[in-house]
Amino acid sequence: MRRVVVTGLGVISPVGNSVNEFWTGLISGRCGIDFITKFNTEEFKVKIAAEVKDFDPLKYGMEKSDVRRTDLYSQYALAAAYQAVQDSGLAGIEPERLGVYVGSGIGGMITFVQETEKLMTSGPKRISPFFIPMMIGNIASGNIAIKYKAQGPCLPVVTACATSTHAIGEAYRAIAHGYADAIIAGGAEATITPLAIAGFTNCMALSTTNDPLNSSLPFDKRRDGFVMGEGSGVIVIEEYELAKSRSARIYAEICGYGNTCDAYHVTAPDPEAKAGTRAIWLALEEAGASDDDLIYINAHGTGTPLNDSTETKAVKQAMGEDAARRAMISSTKSMTAHMLGAAGAVEAIAALLALYNGEIPPTIGLKEPDPECDLDYVPNRARKADCTLALSTSLGFGGHNGCLAFRKV
Repeated sequence: MRRVVVTGLGVISPVGNSVNEFWTGLISGRCGIDFITKFNTEEFKVKIAAEVKDFDPLKYGMEKSDVRRTDLYSQYALAAAYQAVQDSGLAGIEPERLGVYVGSGIGGMITFVQETEKLMTSGPKRISPFFIPMMIGNIASGNIAIKYKAQGPCLPVVTACATSTHAIGEAYRAIAHGYADAIIAGGAEATITPLAIAGFTNCMALSTTNDPLNSSLPFDKRRDGFVMGEGSGVIVIEEYELAKSRSARIYAEICGYGNTCDAYHVTAPDPEAKAGTRAIWLALEEAGASDDDLIYINAHGTGTPLNDSTETKAVKQAMGEDAARRAMISSTKSMTAHMLGAAGAVEAIAALLALYNGEIPPTIGLKEPDPECDLDYVPNRARKADCTLALSTSLGFGGHNGCLAFRKV
C-alpha cells in the first residue's frame, strides 16, 4: 500500500467560513448555534439550528450563473473544495489520476422543497429545467470534478451522518491501492428547512430545549437530542511521494480507516456497540497504535441520549479501559451542531488541526457529566497537547460506523 497524506483543507461552517476562522472558533469555544433565521419557526417545536453565516459563493471561484444553477449544499461543497485546492497548491496531476469523493447525506433538499411548492401552486410547467441536476446527491462531486478537470474515480458516498468520513476513508483506500494519485474528498449539507426540521423533530432526534448555549450537550446528562447544522468540509489527499516531491505542506498522514455496520436498527445504535467498537479497532490496528501514542479522538458526540453512552462504550472496548482513559476526547458538535453529511469531514479537519497545531478543541457546555460517559472529554476549555495520533469517528442512521486515523509526519 502507498502512503497517503493530507495537503489541503477547506471549511464552510457555523463557526467560520475559512479554515482559520473555523479553528479560531473551535479553540475559543465559540458556539455557532442560534435561533433559526431561514424561516418562521412559530409553529415549530424546535426553533434553533447552527446556520452558516455571511456566505458569499462568489468569493470562492463561482460565477453568478453557477449560483443560479446549484443548490446551496453544492455551493458549500464547491466553496470548501476551492479552499482545499488552493491550500494544497495541487498541480501537475494527470486528469485521469485526480478523483473526487464528496458526498451528502440528503442532497439538494432546499431545491426539492422549492420545486415541490411550485408544482403544488403553479403546476408542472413551472418546474425548473435545472431541478434534477440541482437536487441529486451526487452533483456536488460532479460539479467539483468539472471545475478541476478530475477525470479519475468519482464516488459520492451516502451513509447519512457517516457520509464524509466514509468518503475520505474510501478515497484513502483508492490512493493507497493505486487507483488515483490525489483525491478531493469530503461532504456537504444544507437542510435547515421546515421539512427537515419537522422530520427530524418528529423522529425524536432533535433537542427541544431551544437554548442556543444549552442544547447541543454531548456527554452531559442534560442532553436531549442533537441540533441541526449545515456547511461543508473538504480535504485534498495525495500519495506521499507526490506531495513530498512538490514540497507540499503535509498536515498529517492518513494511516487507518474502519467501516462497519451495526445491522441493528434504522436510527438507534446497537447498545452493545459491537460494530462501532470494530470500526475504531480497525482504524487503530491499521494505524499501528501503541501505548506510546498520545491519542486525541474527535467523537461523533451528537448529544443524543443513546449515542454518547454507546460511543463511550465503543471507545473503551476498542482501546481497552486504561488506554481509553488516557485519550483526550471532544465533540466539536457542541459548537458546530450536527452538520449531517458534512460532519465527518469537518470533524476530521478539526482532528487534523489538533494534531498539526498541538491543541485540543473543547466540548463546550459540559457541566453535568453523565456517569455513563466517564472519559476525558476536554470540557469547556481548549488544551495544549502534543498528540501523535488523532481519530475521528462517525455514526449514521442505518447503523453506519466510520473511523479515520491520522498520524503526525
